[in-house]
Amino acid sequence: QVQLVESGGGLVQAGGSLRLSCAASRDIFSFTAMAWYRQTPGKEREFVAAIVGGGTLRYEDSVKGRFSISRDMANNRANLQMNSLKPEDSAVYYCKGVYAGRDVWGQGTQVTVSS
Repeated sequence: QVQLVESGGGLVQAGGSLRLSCAASRDIFSFTAMAWYRQTPGKEREFVAAIVGGGTLRYEDSVKGRFSISRDMANNRANLQMNSLKPEDSAVYYCKGVYAGRDVWGQGTQVTVSS
């Protein structure tokens, strides 16, 4: 069974940083894409960042220049470095991997940014 487990969420002041990590139960490069999404109560889950194929990076406009997605081959992880955090970044962050044509989701990790 393919699993993804997120960690690294927490409470941080505006302007601070957090690093989210997504641990995969398979070789991270066996996923054709890894991505991060976020969701706030009453809203749909929204795309944040992705790393696709050989390394193409994609970001949602509001996080460009502040967030950085990467893959850690040695530890089979996909990481999301979040800098210059804003209160509007507060959400549950989910990791998604595309494995054998299927979307695999983690359970989510809460990020709260205080003003």
